[in-house]
Amino acid sequence: MPELPEVETIKKTLEHLVLGKTIERVTVFWPNIVQEPDDTSAFSTVVQGQTIQKLRRRGKFLLFYLDTHILISHLRMEGKYGVFEEGTPVAKHTHVIFHFTDGYELRYHDVRKFGTMHVFPIGEEWNRDPLKKLGPEPFDVSFSTEHLAQRLRKTSRFVKTALLDQTIVAGLGNIYVDEALFRASIHPMRVSSDLNEKEVNALHKSIIDTLEEAVQQGGTTIRSYVNTQGQIGMFQHQLYVYGREEEECRVCTTPVSKMKVGGRGTHVCLKCQKIQASE
Repeated sequence: MPELPEVETIKKTLEHLVLGKTIERVTVFWPNIVQEPDDTSAFSTVVQGQTIQKLRRRGKFLLFYLDTHILISHLRMEGKYGVFEEGTPVAKHTHVIFHFTDGYELRYHDVRKFGTMHVFPIGEEWNRDPLKKLGPEPFDVSFSTEHLAQRLRKTSRFVKTALLDQTIVAGLGNIYVDEALFRASIHPMRVSSDLNEKEVNALHKSIIDTLEEAVQQGGTTIRSYVNTQGQIGMFQHQLYVYGREEEECRVCTTPVSKMKVGGRGTHVCLKCQKIQASE
């Protein structure tokens, strides 16, 4: 699933390809992707004739600001965008095409069909699902050590599960939670409310550092992720634990273990990440 670094990379590449383009019409092949309005004809009518003015990212969501409305896109498991010249063969699993007036097309491709699109008048997006309940951005000043400590103190969930909660911090997913916990030397099955001040401070720093480095590397390619120009991310070469089951820990050489935490596959070094609290 594209997480914050991957969505940020997609946003940056799309900015060079679609800003200033005007939508002539829209073709929707898989109506379930369109969530708001829930009628594909109404969806097409709203965006038709509008120009893409700017792009933003909020958590794992990609935001297309048009003249009067905003298109909110969630890529979920394997969604991706590509810009093509009109007449280029349309790949299988292409579910939405935005046809521009200049002869180019923005195509949304999604093998799993889990992605979603919402369109709202600009200004309403922050008071409506899916954005209204999102927690702070990891790079924002509102994501402070105090905020993280306060939210973790209030839950008895495993810290791995808590960090996947998008109301606590937006944009983290399975990959970067595992990596941040490793860097902070915290076992993913530690109870959130049991973390001490030193551990919360280390975790806060590791979340920001991990995401910053991943953004610089263009994200992580594990299976199918590529950016809008077809380029893979490079952060997978710097992963400490995620996807490295049975490989040697880069710090202590202990084989990396994989377990289920809250139903999610989780990677951990049992030597570097002790189950008991650190001193």
